[in-house]
Amino acid sequence: MIIGLTGSIASGKSTVSKMLADSGYPIIDADLVARQVVEPGSETLKQIEALFGPEAIREDGSMNRETVGTLIFSDPVKRKQLNDIIHPAIRAEMLRQRSVFMAEGYKTIVMDIPLLFESKLQHFVDKVLVVSVTEENQLARLMERNGLSEKDARARISSQLPMSVKEEGADAVIYNNGTIEETARQLAWILEQWGESSQS
Repeated sequence: MIIGLTGSIASGKSTVSKMLADSGYPIIDADLVARQVVEPGSETLKQIEALFGPEAIREDGSMNRETVGTLIFSDPVKRKQLNDIIHPAIRAEMLRQRSVFMAEGYKTIVMDIPLLFESKLQHFVDKVLVVSVTEENQLARLMERNGLSEKDARARISSQLPMSVKEEGADAVIYNNGTIEETARQLAWILEQWGESSQS
């Protein structure tokens, strides 16, 4: 079974991902993969350099995120071109990792994809597990964690799909508004319902 783990910014998805990892489940982390595919010398990075020019690459061979970010910020065409290079590379690498874990005999694999719904990647997984949180808690956590003003925090939250939409698309929802223990209990119950026992 492939579990797609997702949530929204400051919902506590990383906490749940760590719980699953601690229980022995292999995790494919989309954010980590996104960094891996643009490592120095990668084919993806060569394509980015061809598109944006040598200023897109730092002296150490890594991607100059600030420069690329500035270039795509005001240019929707360039942004789409960048996404057209990076997104297929991320998907291919995630599927490669999934195949490796399956070949190693894992019965259940967790794909931790923050933008699962936004990227329309539900077909990658068998079950969707959404980590949800009330808007008040999400706002408070984000402001505290990232040192943001309420206005900036709200802007970040509103750039993603509403929590309610993600909940509707989920096979199960963890409501991460209480203690870590309460979240862990919900996770254990959901895995039990799905016929899962700990992998470790």
